[in-house]
Amino acid sequence: MASKTPAVEVEAGEHSVRISNPDRIYFPELGLTKLDLAQYYLSVGDGIVRALRERPCMLHRFPDGLAGEKVHQKRVPHGAPPWLETVRVTFPRYNRHADELCVTGVGAVVWAVQMSTVEFHPWNSRRADVERPDEWRIDLDPMPECDFATVRRTAHVAHEVLDELGITGFPKTSGGRGMHIYVRIRPDRDFADVRRAALAFAREVERRAPEEVTTTWWRKDRDPKALFVDYNQNARDHTIASAYSVRGNQRGTVSTPIRWDEVDDAEPDDFTLLTVPARFAELGDLHATIDDTAYDLGPLLEWAERDERAGLEGPAAPD
Repeated sequence: MASKTPAVEVEAGEHSVRISNPDRIYFPELGLTKLDLAQYYLSVGDGIVRALRERPCMLHRFPDGLAGEKVHQKRVPHGAPPWLETVRVTFPRYNRHADELCVTGVGAVVWAVQMSTVEFHPWNSRRADVERPDEWRIDLDPMPECDFATVRRTAHVAHEVLDELGITGFPKTSGGRGMHIYVRIRPDRDFADVRRAALAFAREVERRAPEEVTTTWWRKDRDPKALFVDYNQNARDHTIASAYSVRGNQRGTVSTPIRWDEVDDAEPDDFTLLTVPARFAELGDLHATIDDTAYDLGPLLEWAERDERAGLEGPAAPD
């Protein structure tokens, strides 16, 4: 019987985190282990902490590696270290709550890896007021027959609209087939208004690229070659993978910040567990200045009101 590899202690910021089963293979095609995953997150520590800082965070866990079942976990389990921070969110429809992970340092990220987390999916609000988002997320989500060239073209259209609004957007690959653009906003609106603003923006992008872009709500009604601007990612308790989050696929892709001048050349599979650490060491965090300016959604809400007067009411947000 093979002997079990002993646990190792990993220094993660102010804390030492015990990693059990460090040689358990998580990414068979790459030959990467649980310890390799922890070391990846340490290598991009400043970036992943900035992306997650003080946000309720859902964990996508793979207790048996990618070959096993994925577990979506909201609640931090009993027995977590006393220094780990949480934030409570409520679910009124069910009269329930969850104390979710609240990252304030890289130790919490490595602890989550010890708990078999691969992906980090934070809310777009912070613990100071979880009902008031401070992040607007533009999700460029390609349909099954939509190629990445269309994603690139749509990203440029979105950039054009943002420039006209005087807003700085921060692009990143999704780690899949799409692209995300994040905008820091003033935390003075609720989820419903942020979603309305996101829909108004999506419709403007659609107007400028009607042959390639859709805001059609039902997936079955969308052109399979179109790109869906998924405004619903701004609804309450909807989350997407953060910047620097690894994705749960065999390629070990990473949702990676890019510059606008990289959009035309970036290939999603270029950014992986194996390549992002060196990129981060060279370029630093390309989202490092995202918190410098928080933008007002007022102009976009005026667009939303215009559309609503024209009878373009958006579908209700899901529960």
